[in-house]
Amino acid sequence: MKRSNFRTRFAKSFALLAAIAAVLIAPMAIPVNAYAEEETAVAAPAPVQESNTMRFWAATAAVGLGSLAGGMAVAIVGSAALGAVSERPELMGRSLIFLGLAEGICLYGTIIAFMILFK
Repeated sequence: MKRSNFRTRFAKSFALLAAIAAVLIAPMAIPVNAYAEEETAVAAPAPVQESNTMRFWAATAAVGLGSLAGGMAVAIVGSAALGAVSERPELMGRSLIFLGLAEGICLYGTIIAFMILFK
């Protein structure tokens, strides 16, 4: 499979996933009281309560997308490192460093999720 073909398919899949997520998540951002009909002209509007729903979705997206990106990075870096080490075994240390950096992306997503949840 060509590399450009993979990137095109990945971009289309990611765009479709983002569109579906936007359609599903957008109604959650609208306060519940926005749909309520006015009962009387003199009634005071009910205060909108803050919901944690968007924070949970944001934390989920941070962990999920961070893990997805980390997995893709480990797959690409790992295969390149395996090829390099098979030809030159002295590159093992460097390849492990690069592989650790790629795995760090997952940790960054998890840290951002904790920052969102415990603001």
